[in-house]
Amino acid sequence: MRFEGKVYRPWMEAESVLIQTTLGCSNNQCTFCTMFDDKRFKVRDIKDIFEDIDAARKIYPHVESIFLVDGNVMAIRTEMLISILDYIKITFPEINNISLYSGFNDFRRKSLSELKEIKSAGLSMAYSGLESGDPIVLERIQKRMTREHAINTTSLLNIMQPDAIAPMALAVQPGSVLEKEVNRGEFVLPTPLQILEEEKYLLENLEDFDCYYWGDHGNNISPMRGMLPQARKPFLDKINQDIAHNPITKQNVIKTFAW
Repeated sequence: MRFEGKVYRPWMEAESVLIQTTLGCSNNQCTFCTMFDDKRFKVRDIKDIFEDIDAARKIYPHVESIFLVDGNVMAIRTEMLISILDYIKITFPEINNISLYSGFNDFRRKSLSELKEIKSAGLSMAYSGLESGDPIVLERIQKRMTREHAINTTSLLNIMQPDAIAPMALAVQPGSVLEKEVNRGEFVLPTPLQILEEEKYLLENLEDFDCYYWGDHGNNISPMRGMLPQARKPFLDKINQDIAHNPITKQNVIKTFAW
């Protein structure tokens, strides 16, 4: 199995076998991100992808989950992506979950019928970074803590009603454009209290649709995960407890760790 450059996967995919399908990110311009600054976007040759799938079969006797890296794998032509999914299912008949990263623009470039075909071919989940529902924040590619940001993001999630939501505290990546803006005083990071208040607003105002809440990222102040809406009350109780008693809320900046 071959990997080129830095490789990332969601923390929920810790048990998944990784197959590098694309190199880099098709956007690669977000001011807060340095994940794929070491390579230009490219779709790997399908022959090489199949060889890595075969190699994984020889290494792992039982595989239930595979995550396709790098960023924006959904940007691949539909026919090619379906071929990859089909080959994975043939090679790993025991597979239960196949997932990937996708930009929202990648969804828009595919028709509804194409997306249904991809799902039918075996894709279980696509991870997309919402970043914000606020147009000003999106334009600046910054995550400023504003009431408008919290309201608009929550409203968009209520429209989308995704199967899972994974909130993460903003981590300033070394070498990113955002780091330079922070150092120049052009970007003011939200305080830990503001971060908790934003997550509280999100949980209070999400509508009652079934959704798994992956709120246990290592940078989050109140790590918690479970099904919504059933877990809403205990989650809010935990956040309110942290707001009232966690010493971190007295700090000006949360300490986070780079990806």
